[in-house]
Amino acid sequence: MANETTLTVVGNLTAAPDLRYTPAGVAMVKFTVASTPRVFDRQANEYRDGDPLFIACTAWREMAEHIAESLTKGTRVVVVGRLRLSRWETEDGEKRSAYGLDVDEVGPSLRFATAKLTRATRTRGDGFVPDHVPDETWESATPARTAA
Repeated sequence: MANETTLTVVGNLTAAPDLRYTPAGVAMVKFTVASTPRVFDRQANEYRDGDPLFIACTAWREMAEHIAESLTKGTRVVVVGRLRLSRWETEDGEKRSAYGLDVDEVGPSLRFATAKLTRATRTRGDGFVPDHVPDETWESATPARTAA
């Protein structure tokens, strides 16, 4: 959507993703990412951890199930999403607010780890799973060179 604030956060999952289903059967996962900057301490002449940022993330449907199946506590991730502000009032009448991230994309950070990818099988709206999913090769995006 236009005029939404998009953020990219790199950090570690503070706990295992919490997968739940709505009464209508729609998957939803919540997880928190801790992003801690490294700052240079001039007095000690060394780097140290800065103040961490904790961001609550929410994803829906197939992505929610993929996150719950793929990621665990401590996994370093790269998360892209839309910043949202939630406002509510406590039982005592106090007004509260919190920022969160509606996740558009998420994946493991490959800076200090490796990953093996498995393409998820997509289903049609009626639950049909095709017997054959065409093999897409990324190499085909490179134009072929011809001899001159």
